[in-house]
Amino acid sequence: MKTQDSRKQLGRAGEEMAVRALQEAGLTIVTRNWRCQAGEVDIVAQECAPDFVHGGAMRTWLVFVEVRTRRGFAYGAALESITPRKAAKMRAVAYHYVQALGWNGPWRIDVVGIQMDGQGRLLRIEHIRHAVGDE
Repeated sequence: MKTQDSRKQLGRAGEEMAVRALQEAGLTIVTRNWRCQAGEVDIVAQECAPDFVHGGAMRTWLVFVEVRTRRGFAYGAALESITPRKAAKMRAVAYHYVQALGWNGPWRIDVVGIQMDGQGRLLRIEHIRHAVGDE
């Protein structure tokens, strides 16, 4: 039970760091831990950015953010933990949110990787935009 509690604490701490990093990058947090029948998205945000599909005009993007936090490297780096199965689940959850909201603008799935050392000290935060494509 202690292991599960420590994983939850690590996940919560990683999400808090991700929120701060996203806000510092200019994103606005819309909601956190949104759930539906397909699963959960850690963070939903918005960002004003170019939409190159529509001529590069600045538009408000809906951004779904998966936060991956790792302490140490025994199970690989944080960003390495996005498997094809996880990416498919992220797409399904994002699609449900877009449908529920009736969103007609551009949207994407980003990943924030929080990498810590074995003692829990932050090594790096990486924000990968468009990390999961339409496959």
